[in-house]
Amino acid sequence: MNILVTGANGQLGRQMQRLGAVSPNNYLFTDVDRLDITDAAAVRECIARNRIDTIVNCAAYTNVERAEEEAAADRLNRAAVENLARAAAEADALLVHVSTDYVFDGSSPVPYTEEAPTAPVSAYGRTKLAGEEAVRASGCRHLILRTAWLYSETGNNFLRTMLRLTAERESLNVVFDQVGTPTYAGDLALAIFSILEGGLDRGNEGTYHFTDEGVCSWYDFAVEIARAVGHDRCRIAPCRTSEYPTRARRPAFSVLDKSKLKRTFGIEIPHWRESMFYCLKRLQSMQGQASEKP
Repeated sequence: MNILVTGANGQLGRQMQRLGAVSPNNYLFTDVDRLDITDAAAVRECIARNRIDTIVNCAAYTNVERAEEEAAADRLNRAAVENLARAAAEADALLVHVSTDYVFDGSSPVPYTEEAPTAPVSAYGRTKLAGEEAVRASGCRHLILRTAWLYSETGNNFLRTMLRLTAERESLNVVFDQVGTPTYAGDLALAIFSILEGGLDRGNEGTYHFTDEGVCSWYDFAVEIARAVGHDRCRIAPCRTSEYPTRARRPAFSVLDKSKLKRTFGIEIPHWRESMFYCLKRLQSMQGQASEKP
């Protein structure tokens, strides 16, 4: 297969690069410097020239706060996704598109299934939902994978921010009334890779949820991160979302039900704490290697 991965320099894209390096299939990794997915003509040309069978869209505008004011969120989360979907339909290619828990309003008392009503409460969530709708409307073969609280060894994410802040500060307040599931980008990449390499997408197109197992608040996640790396000097205190008003609203409860994905593809998913330790270990190794370079 010829597999195009967009957003290859992001958290998920970098994890896909690790896996693609050991695949017998041909992976083409692009980012905005190689392919501007907001350019419909460029997208169609790239897919045709490289005879792409599958597109994995890892590109997204993820700054929740700035999305409230910037049109760039709509361009990347909706318009660009529509370009990819239409091109996929023309080429009879599969589109794997990554979406978010923020398509829900957070009012559910139980984990969200794929069939639960969507009602995003932020511009980011609305643009991501619009991207999903564009994929479905295009008629292309697709897998939409909603995920949540993504982090990795690279990029801007909660884990890396907490590592820095708990090392610098004596105290820190973190919200305890937003509940979800931290998800290691490497686990999501492996799920995508396993589905594609195993040819499991055929006949199983549709929308699925993927996060790591377990549930916690941002406060719980921060405490576990600090404890794992010995940043005990920093006192982490729980606080309410209302104490730190933001432009964008966040869902208070955005736990995703993964039963459909596990049942359909037979994928085993690790607990978020297990994956957090793995990520921290890899991060420590990467930092050690960097310090050894002349």
